[in-house]
Amino acid sequence: ARQKLAKGVALTDKHLAHQALQGLLRDREVFAALFLDNQHRILAYEELFLGTLSAATVYPRDVVKRALHHNAAALMLVHNHPSGYPEPSRTDIEITQRLQSALALVDIRTLDHLVVGAEGVVSLAERGHL
Repeated sequence: ARQKLAKGVALTDKHLAHQALQGLLRDREVFAALFLDNQHRILAYEELFLGTLSAATVYPRDVVKRALHHNAAALMLVHNHPSGYPEPSRTDIEITQRLQSALALVDIRTLDHLVVGAEGVVSLAERGHL
């Protein structure tokens, strides 16, 4: 799974990202980011916040700091639902919008936020939340 997220790999759709990420996400909630260049090639994949069985606390300041560290032009957010059901919660949508606003202040685009579960993946961009 880590090879699919290697530096320089271009992410062309959510299904490729889902296949790569599903093997990396565990039985605890994990909030991660794929930091991307201008051509949406991966600069780095980082698990930023580890949570419990049902929640992970996300700090926008830390996400922005890591994006600047990687000199990212864009990023894709991702987190898992250990329950297996990938439907985003109201909190998932709210943190996505907060992160998008914070990243926009430093000209970093938020391409998507994927919620990954054993039953599939949900794209918040496709749902109109970005």
